[in-house]
Amino acid sequence: MIHPKILMRLIHINWVMMYHGLDEIVLKTHLFRPIRYLAVFSPNYWLRKPSEPRGVRIRKTLEDLGPIYIKFGQALSTRKDILPDDIADELVKLQDKVPPFSNDQARQVIEQQLGQTVSEAFAEFEPSPLASASVAQVHTATLHSGEKVVVKVLRPNIENRIHSDVGLLYELARLAEKFWEDARRLRALEVVAEFEKTILDELDLVREAANATKLRSNFENSDALYVPEIHWQFTRKKVLVMERIYGIPVGEIEQLKQQNANFKLLAERGVEIFFTQVFRDNFFHADMHPGNIFVDLPDKYIAVDFGIVGTLSLSDQRYLAENFLAFFNRDYRRVAEMHIESGWVPSGTRIEDFESAIRSVCEPIFDKPLKDISFGLLLLRLFQTARRFDMVVQPQLILLQKTLLNIEGLGRQLYPDLDLWQTAKPFLENWFHERLGPKAKIKQMVKQFPEIAEKFPEVPTLIFQALDSVTHTKQQLENQNKAISQLRQQMEKNHDGTIWAILISAAMVSAAVLFQ
Repeated sequence: MIHPKILMRLIHINWVMMYHGLDEIVLKTHLFRPIRYLAVFSPNYWLRKPSEPRGVRIRKTLEDLGPIYIKFGQALSTRKDILPDDIADELVKLQDKVPPFSNDQARQVIEQQLGQTVSEAFAEFEPSPLASASVAQVHTATLHSGEKVVVKVLRPNIENRIHSDVGLLYELARLAEKFWEDARRLRALEVVAEFEKTILDELDLVREAANATKLRSNFENSDALYVPEIHWQFTRKKVLVMERIYGIPVGEIEQLKQQNANFKLLAERGVEIFFTQVFRDNFFHADMHPGNIFVDLPDKYIAVDFGIVGTLSLSDQRYLAENFLAFFNRDYRRVAEMHIESGWVPSGTRIEDFESAIRSVCEPIFDKPLKDISFGLLLLRLFQTARRFDMVVQPQLILLQKTLLNIEGLGRQLYPDLDLWQTAKPFLENWFHERLGPKAKIKQMVKQFPEIAEKFPEVPTLIFQALDSVTHTKQQLENQNKAISQLRQQMEKNHDGTIWAILISAAMVSAAVLFQ
């Protein structure tokens, strides 16, 4: 049975959609049909103005529904190749132009978190936000030392809205897994759990500051990526103060053209940054939509907003690298074998059939620039293949897949002639050579040598203890075998005695019967 709070949230979603004139979606959705008639009780249903363009209506609906829905719109906004232009252009506004909360609320949060007034913390503070997104908004400020900074402030009461929507997602996932076979294969509940962990982490700005510091350290002195410095003395759970950066938003293509940006190099560096974070550092920015990426001309990126980061287990990292490399080399049989070995596909799957299916999906996109690849068609064929072979979704890789989609969408906007595969292949080959080649093995041995050498004085004692343990164990086994042998002999002796007793008793009974 659906919890009353969840039911009320469903009714609210229906109401908001009808309010913004998305009647066609409500009427076509089985989930909302039982409650669609409630819209007639809304004054706006009768008094609403002439319908706005559909893109505007969808954007306003997502804004009113809250952070989770805004994030969904942000993800879609990076995929102009699968959305109509009017909708994609509106959803882009969700990246940093969500309706802000008031300056008074922002100041109240800052003062509560810092334990001092805004004027005590900052020499200047701009009341109008520089940008406003789903979880927080950003104000510009100046420290008393003269440094220019940005102040990120968490939205008031955002935790309650997120918990409510996550609860709804769990309920929908349970219903889906109960009545829809594909939902079990897609592991809907585990996907929601992974999403919940990610978005709740984003509500802790201290965690975000730590993420930024680590990423900044990883790319120190890099020519490809710059990460702003965190001012820890002004950073709390709901407030983050960071060095202010100046750059052109990566989505402003016309402005970049006017400044003669090197689009080919930018696209290639985007791919390089992604693979460096994933495979060299095993720590990647997982929210790389255009609202969080800027360009420092001529060809350097600046990243902001580090609330969502991802890591991989070492086994997943190596497995993915092998998959990518086999894919780039068109070794589809190896790709099929690794999917079966890892358990992503049932062990009884016929490798030849799976190899053929992978080839039919991948071959059409090889040696083609991004502009010639239909991402929508590719996704459709991937889903069809996954369903046919009962491929199981890996929730721990969802952030990585989302980030890869962001990078691919970014490359499509910047330089549609980019060959994503050929750009990434040399990086992975070098990574394998450095991590798994002979030199890497020698380096690993040299690195471990001090630890091994530290144990050298203990080696004779350890050997003696091992031999003594073996001797002791052998003696125990011999004693146990001797005891078992004696027990067996006693049981056999007792067994013989029992048989004779039975025979004598039987003879006595027989004699008594005959005597009578």
